Amino acid sequence: METILEIKHLKKAFGKNEVLKDINMTVSKGEIISIIGSSGSGKSTLLRSINLLEIPSGGEVLYRGENVLVKGYNLPKYRTHLGMVFQSFNLFENLTAFQNVVVGQTTVLKRSRAEAEKVAQEDLAKVGMAEFGKARPSQLSGGQKQRVAIARALSMNPDVLLFDEPTSALDPEMVGGVLKTIKELAQSGLTMVIVTHEMQFAREVSNRVIFMDKGVIAEEGTPEELFGDPKEERTKEFLHRYLD
Repeated sequence: METILEIKHLKKAFGKNEVLKDINMTVSKGEIISIIGSSGSGKSTLLRSINLLEIPSGGEVLYRGENVLVKGYNLPKYRTHLGMVFQSFNLFENLTAFQNVVVGQTTVLKRSRAEAEKVAQEDLAKVGMAEFGKARPSQLSGGQKQRVAIARALSMNPDVLLFDEPTSALDPEMVGGVLKTIKELAQSGLTMVIVTHEMQFAREVSNRVIFMDKGVIAEEGTPEELFGDPKEERTKEFLHRYLD
């Protein structure tokens, strides 16, 4: 399998608080990786360190074999290869849903207006939001905003899509629609890393599940291994709390 990302001995500290301690992981083309764990275990910081919204305190982030943390590496270009979907949508409130999906393509990827609009139309349709293109974010529900945010990330044609707890800011009745959208995208062969509290979803959608605890990867494996036969005591405790 083609390796897209490789994380080696990654560390991140905020002052004296070491949030990530010696993280090692790879992301291969077509993989769906779910990252689970208690709040404060370092999951979101790991995701933000992978796309360098947080600059790691140590270690390496290799994109297709090249360390992106070396001086002089083209970080803006690197970030175009990683789509990011946030908890809080991060849409431009003054633009319509359609314009939100167009703007990054024309400004960052330098696509022509016509091409960007064609891609936006296709990607809004993929997430079930084609008819809402003229709506502004204030006119959309939380679930609809998140689906527009997913379309925006898709439109940049990323190698990897990163999801940071994409359903945590949603009302319970909105969660199912967004998870269904992500599942459908997963089946299309996209590469994804998903930080989630939705255990059943992680079980159904992932090739690999990573359990984080206190800033380390405590255990990882297939969904069958991790949910069905966890080896570590702290994994068992976490799953026992969540699944009960």
